[in-house]
Amino acid sequence: MKRVSAKLVPKLLTEEQMEHRIEVCLDLKNRVSNDPSFIKSIITGDETWVYGYDPETKVQSSQWKTASSPRPKKCRQVRSNIKAMLIVFFDFSGLVHYEFAPTGQTINQVFYKQVLERLREKVRRKRPEAWKSKSWFLHHDNAPAHSALSVCEFLTSKNIPVVPHPPYSPDLAPCDFFLFPRLKSTLKGHRFEDVNETIHNAKQELKAIPIEEIQRCFRKWQDRWAHCIDAKGHYFEGDPFK
Repeated sequence: MKRVSAKLVPKLLTEEQMEHRIEVCLDLKNRVSNDPSFIKSIITGDETWVYGYDPETKVQSSQWKTASSPRPKKCRQVRSNIKAMLIVFFDFSGLVHYEFAPTGQTINQVFYKQVLERLREKVRRKRPEAWKSKSWFLHHDNAPAHSALSVCEFLTSKNIPVVPHPPYSPDLAPCDFFLFPRLKSTLKGHRFEDVNETIHNAKQELKAIPIEEIQRCFRKWQDRWAHCIDAKGHYFEGDPFK
């Protein structure tokens, strides 16, 4: 026997929630099997905080040392109070739309509908073929603003189909398992003076993410459906996809 630490998970899932995760993954796998272009027609999005200062991880702050040199010490640091809410949508071909919420603005259903209106306009301009054929799908999680009745009615009225996403499943959301960790890893350890500088640097790093990494993310998303099914709906061990 050996002593191990508990694995931190977003939630201790019920049997029904695990079954739902399997059902969603099976459905998405079947849709891709029947139509390989389906994965390229999905626009996925979410929101996250970007901080004026986010401490480096232990791995990022590690240093080389000789066997005789003392272990380096570092003062514990916390995130800055300076922060901005980033909202971003992307697909297999790259970024479709991103914006930063005004300071003090909460992501409620009224504001999120306005964001979706701006997303539709970006789809019309950047993805004209998908716009004309109405062949694009929206994927987002089950946050209250995303699943509100008024938002669902808006999406229905605009003929925007939504790709299902099981609750409490960041391991199955491209923003959570790829985009946000990828973006924030480059910003960690850098200190920005104000919100404007924070936003400027976040934009630069967001635009700098290579299209090849984004496309790899969508392929790995499909692998995660299979992993979830194999794990019988549990959160699967390890995270080799970041």
